[in-house]
Amino acid sequence: MKKSRCFAFASALALLLAVAVGCSSTTKPAPVAPAPPPPAAPAATDVSRQPQPLGVESQPVQSGDVADLQEVAGLKRINFAYNQFTLEDQARVVLEQNAVYLRRHPAEKIVIEGHCDERGSDEYNLALGERRALAAKNYLVSLGIAAERLSIISYGEEKPLVTTSGEEAWAQNRRAEFKVAR
Repeated sequence: MKKSRCFAFASALALLLAVAVGCSSTTKPAPVAPAPPPPAAPAATDVSRQPQPLGVESQPVQSGDVADLQEVAGLKRINFAYNQFTLEDQARVVLEQNAVYLRRHPAEKIVIEGHCDERGSDEYNLALGERRALAAKNYLVSLGIAAERLSIISYGEEKPLVTTSGEEAWAQNRRAEFKVAR
């Protein structure tokens, strides 16, 4: 079934591209100025020094309830610094792009998954993953996305994006991902 969705999406994209190319004019678009570099990120908050309540209930998600349409849907993952759940400037930019997608698709509900690298205890990483997902959810809500459309879950270190060890792999595994709930 996943292959048929991918094929349908690819077919629709090819048709859209063919129409766009066939309808294009011979005038060249004006050059676009490059975006200015983002401002320096504020100092991140150390999780171990600042207690954070986990008073927001996350809705349980069963395996198979979530479609992995992150790239197809236009939803992008965000990353976090080591031992942190605060949103850096780049993460806020990505969340603003995700909010644009969500505004264009008001019927879709999203599951925000919090992930960690392999360092730390299972309990600590589950709590940190939840804080990361909650930080992303709260920012999306502040951008006008209805909280009822967003649920969170923490996988801690259970579902690494990269299975090798080392700083580069760990940096990729410290993330929040956005999945369309089915």
